[in-house]
Amino acid sequence: MKKGQPKIFLLPNLMTAGNLFCGFIAIVQVFRGMQAPEEVHSYYYVAIGLILGACVFDLLDGRVARMGNQISPFGREFDSLADLISFGVAPALLVYDIVLDGLGDRIGWMIAFAYLLAGAMRLARFNVMAEDKESESSGDFTGLPIPAAAGVIVSLTLFLLWLDEGQREIGRWKYVLPFLMLLLSYLMASTISYPSFKAITWKTRRTMPWVVGAILVLVMTVMNWEWMPAILFIIYLIYGIARPWVSRRWRAEIEQDDKLVPVENQKDPAAETGEVPTKEGFLRNQTQGQADSL
Repeated sequence: MKKGQPKIFLLPNLMTAGNLFCGFIAIVQVFRGMQAPEEVHSYYYVAIGLILGACVFDLLDGRVARMGNQISPFGREFDSLADLISFGVAPALLVYDIVLDGLGDRIGWMIAFAYLLAGAMRLARFNVMAEDKESESSGDFTGLPIPAAAGVIVSLTLFLLWLDEGQREIGRWKYVLPFLMLLLSYLMASTISYPSFKAITWKTRRTMPWVVGAILVLVMTVMNWEWMPAILFIIYLIYGIARPWVSRRWRAEIEQDDKLVPVENQKDPAAETGEVPTKEGFLRNQTQGQADSL
């Protein structure tokens, strides 16, 4: 590699490229929906599915990068650019065409732009803070992540479209979306801490009730894809707001973060396995304890 050239790792950036591809095709589908209103909502369903698919790719690229120790400044910048397209431009155009256009040009444009502006500034702030090692070690996001904001807006739009095609009366409920976009804009620009769940990896072990519950949630999401994603994203949205009032023990259990558990309550791996520490292990633990106290 030539001097000065950035490190470009294949697999993480391949996931990011998948994210960008989903966002681009979602925008194309929104434009097709604008030109063919007689197609009911078929183009919008595809656009929503692609934005949710971009959320999956965005989740995977960070996991793959951390698993292979392939985190790089190039990957972080590339990911932010892809996120701005998939979770900023695409959702803003989708909601503008479905709802905001009926509010008048100026009001609709301003609400859509406010969401896009807040998302762009949120991504820029994340990149700046990611350069600070102390910010990275906290394991939290400052402000609502833009993929989660996009997930809330498109999953709720999916639910409203499903109600409309089911010949149910929506009435003025669809005008909740503009106020929701303003709320999401504020949360993205705020300093409210949202968990990143980076501590949950492929090696994470949970109790039987947690595993059964996770499987049931997955099955319910697949069977009720019209409304279940909206519930999951809204739960994450509310959890970040209510998080300061949740006990540290519950937060540690939900987020699998040992830093939230008091030292006296943390489990001893040797006690769990029934192993008797050797003399070398005892001395190593003593040395480590002395180093931690410095």
